[in-house]
Amino acid sequence: MRLGEVNANYLNKQSPQLRKNNRIKTIHSSLQIEGNTLSLDQVSALIENKRVVGPQKDVKEVLNAISAYDQLTSFDSTNEKSFLKAHKLLMDGLITNSGQYRKSGVGIMKGNNLTHLAPPAENIKFLMKELFSYLKNSDDPVLIKSSVFHYETEFIHPFTDGNGRMGRMWQTVILMKDFPVFEYLPFETLISKKQKEYYAALSKSDKEGHSTIFIEFMLQTLNESLENLLQYNNRIMSDIDRIEYFLSHSKKEFTRKDYMNIFKDISSASASRDLKKALEIKLITKSGTKNTTKYKIN
Repeated sequence: MRLGEVNANYLNKQSPQLRKNNRIKTIHSSLQIEGNTLSLDQVSALIENKRVVGPQKDVKEVLNAISAYDQLTSFDSTNEKSFLKAHKLLMDGLITNSGQYRKSGVGIMKGNNLTHLAPPAENIKFLMKELFSYLKNSDDPVLIKSSVFHYETEFIHPFTDGNGRMGRMWQTVILMKDFPVFEYLPFETLISKKQKEYYAALSKSDKEGHSTIFIEFMLQTLNESLENLLQYNNRIMSDIDRIEYFLSHSKKEFTRKDYMNIFKDISSASASRDLKKALEIKLITKSGTKNTTKYKIN
């Protein structure tokens, strides 16, 4: 996992357009997994308050998701009422009991086969309180906790509808608390491309009685999403952007190799040009030659 290279200060250098594009991808992909037929361009048009011709239900799903994701930073990841509020926003006007746990049994069908029988409705409040207690009190890394919560939301199936999109969105809310970059990381796009693997990981975890397989799938997916974002950001950052970022997070003395360990996707020539620029504007000083060259921050 490359989170050591990816922090809020670095990725906040994204342009407003890139942030907007990532939000569009997140909403489009998460709803596409649930069968929404609107295109990326149609989702983009709705975000811009333009009129879109399409199935009324699909348009409503997107408008609800826009409203929910606009409030992403206001949700409290460990607060059950906040969780229910998010579901209310996502599913308002789509089901009669949005923002409320289901009061009847539910099973997930694939064709004529029952693939998952969710726990009885009378157990939901207890199971969800237990899950939120785990979020608050466990010492597990946040990447693990967010994946466990995602899996358990799908397993418990606390709502009559909207469980999938809630599991994915709430994983983002949990991750954002420690890593703000996840607000703009559209990992749902990769899930959408790997839907068979996603559902297979859920199914295998169900059969084995623990979430290990699903956690492994999600960690791999998150890592791939971070890799993609890093590569994009390295291409669009200017030399001064890279220099300022590196110097604000670097030890006092460093080498070109240290610099390239942070910016893995730039060439050695680009790294040398960056460091030459930093020397010219007197941000750093240099000692040694060739393989013994070291730099110090002024």
